[in-house]
Amino acid sequence: MQGGAGPRVGTSKGGVRELVWGYLESSGLADAPRPVHGRIPNFKGSHQACCSIKELDAFSRASVIKVDPDKPLEGVRLAALQARKTLLVPTPRLRSGLFNRIVPPAGATKEILRICSTSRGIKEYSVPVGLDGKVRVDLVVVGSVAVSEKGWRIGKGEGYADMEYAMMVSMGAVKEETPVVTIVHDCQVLDISEELLDDHDLTVDYILTPTRTIKTNCKRPKPQGILWHKVSYEMLAKIPILKSLRYKEKQTGKDVTLQDEHPDLANANESTALNEKAMPGNTRPQAAMGSAQLGQQYVESDSLSPRLEGSGTITTVYVGNIPPNVRVSELKYALREFHATPLKVNWQGAQHRAFLDYKDKAAAESAVSSLKGLSLGGNTLRVELAKNQRNKGQVEINSQKLI
Repeated sequence: MQGGAGPRVGTSKGGVRELVWGYLESSGLADAPRPVHGRIPNFKGSHQACCSIKELDAFSRASVIKVDPDKPLEGVRLAALQARKTLLVPTPRLRSGLFNRIVPPAGATKEILRICSTSRGIKEYSVPVGLDGKVRVDLVVVGSVAVSEKGWRIGKGEGYADMEYAMMVSMGAVKEETPVVTIVHDCQVLDISEELLDDHDLTVDYILTPTRTIKTNCKRPKPQGILWHKVSYEMLAKIPILKSLRYKEKQTGKDVTLQDEHPDLANANESTALNEKAMPGNTRPQAAMGSAQLGQQYVESDSLSPRLEGSGTITTVYVGNIPPNVRVSELKYALREFHATPLKVNWQGAQHRAFLDYKDKAAAESAVSSLKGLSLGGNTLRVELAKNQRNKGQVEINSQKLI
């Protein structure tokens, strides 16, 4: 805390976190859930700090507010619901998308609104918001472990708040001028060296404590989007929506090479994909090769090869919610990009669906995992194992095309 009692400033982000967590616990300021270590810490007086948000013009003007699900921000979520604003909360660890919208039941009482603002309410009264929901967020509220009066912020170390903001930028949901607010105890306001900040770190415009409202006048630019060179394949696997955003940005020509992806290999794959996309649908060199396989690319064919038909292990994946403006070529391109190339595609565009055949259940389940969260043409696709698996030799072949 600046100019008073509080934890002494650390020389690293990890050091700052440990000092703050330890001080909150030892001083009796920590509140449930405890211990606060490893969390955005809840503290005594958090509700009072949250109530201050109602005095901000940024809150009064906002129609859509995104608030993190942390316990100390519960009062902000309640204030947003009481003011009849649209409340968005990030999905836990971004596993199933980016946002959930909290929708209280019609005629909700004050007590129901209070429940809606809690972790229980987030589970019981929320509906997912798709990647292409054209969301425009007017105010962002994040939790912090420590923050400086200049607006430098340190989170709990997992990077989700920073990633959420970068993803919102990528989606066009926020602009540079969209205000960012954090709620902390006074002892969490520290002198933090700017040298501790990375270029992906989110800064804040307002700090609300139980005793103060601080306007930071922060001049450091906020993240301008997802820094793909800092995203790993492991993170891509953990956050399915990242795959869709990467796919969309790659189509616009952006460099989306990952942290652990070899640049030369990425460029080679990009060149191959673009060359294939430029070719007329039925003039690819592979088309004259029957049912032969070239790398991961399969030629067009109306029947499975005898070897595959005889295996009896083919498993089918259902893809639904396909928009009418999406063509089979777009789906096939996405399947290649997401490393989910099937043996066959049974395209049923008129019914807004497709069926993908894989060599066995393991390959099919891997494809479902890879394609989870994929968005095409404005819709988030529904991807799951087909409920009625077809027997070998009885595969529908209407308009079937291999990748």
